[in-house]
Amino acid sequence: MSLGVELPLDNDLAAGGSAGKGLPSTFGIPDLQGHRQRAVLADRLGFKALWLRDVPLWIPEFGDAGQVFDPFTYLGFLAGVTDNILLGTAAVVLPLRHPLHVAKMAATIDQLSGGRLILGVASGDRPAEYPNFGVDFESRGEQYRTAVSTLRRLWRDSSELPTTSMKVLPAPHGSSIPLISVGRSQQSTEWVAENMDGYMTYHRSAHFMKPVTDKWKHSVPDGQYKPAITTMLVDLLEDPDAPVEPIRFGARLGRHQLQSYLSDLEDSGVAHVALNFRPSSQPVEEALEEIAEYVLPAFTGDATVPSAR
Repeated sequence: MSLGVELPLDNDLAAGGSAGKGLPSTFGIPDLQGHRQRAVLADRLGFKALWLRDVPLWIPEFGDAGQVFDPFTYLGFLAGVTDNILLGTAAVVLPLRHPLHVAKMAATIDQLSGGRLILGVASGDRPAEYPNFGVDFESRGEQYRTAVSTLRRLWRDSSELPTTSMKVLPAPHGSSIPLISVGRSQQSTEWVAENMDGYMTYHRSAHFMKPVTDKWKHSVPDGQYKPAITTMLVDLLEDPDAPVEPIRFGARLGRHQLQSYLSDLEDSGVAHVALNFRPSSQPVEEALEEIAEYVLPAFTGDATVPSAR
């Protein structure tokens, strides 16, 4: 298994976070100061991937603006300030973006980063966004399938457009770009396993994760490797021996229990975990450095990254 980091890199969800420190803050809108330094630090420390989300519109009722920045613009910036860490989306909302734009932007990021892009895609789950884009919410599953097919075709042969003299440039850095499904996006597990290069699901403890990964592995065509990926909210406590206290989509715990918790996820069939430090009572830098020193050496798998078909 390998470990990555999910943006935004702040402590916005922690008690006494940005608002408690006298900084301007609205709940759900992260403090973006220091993001460059923290992304560079995660790269230098050896984390496998940086993951960011696509939240087109901030809806106060959801209380979550993601990492605020447009994902493709931000990925271009991150490609320029990092060297080795993979750059992943979790996830681009395909029905709200034209697939020709997505194909071009993703291939651009892939070229600028030297082939480090993993494109996580989804159908979206916020109905209020769709009317603003003139898109039908109920047909998002069908639109998602069409967009996935279009992306595959364009990256394989960009001349396959209705007017064959037109092409989408640039081509990806390699033969294609890994596509992972974030959630099932209104599709069956079997469709996702057949058509995508990996599957990211929301966090569960190992006991509840194993049936999910077992079903995934049994659905993946024989002879193909398609990893199961998850995220985890982490409140890393200063006491390294602090026991596990479950929180929504993660846990509050010390580093010794974190290593054990992650090992259990690995045993359940998870190939990669993206750690999210928003609820952490420790500053992000300190949590990154502590995990890199004491936990990361046990999780440095290289075969946990999806490869493009």
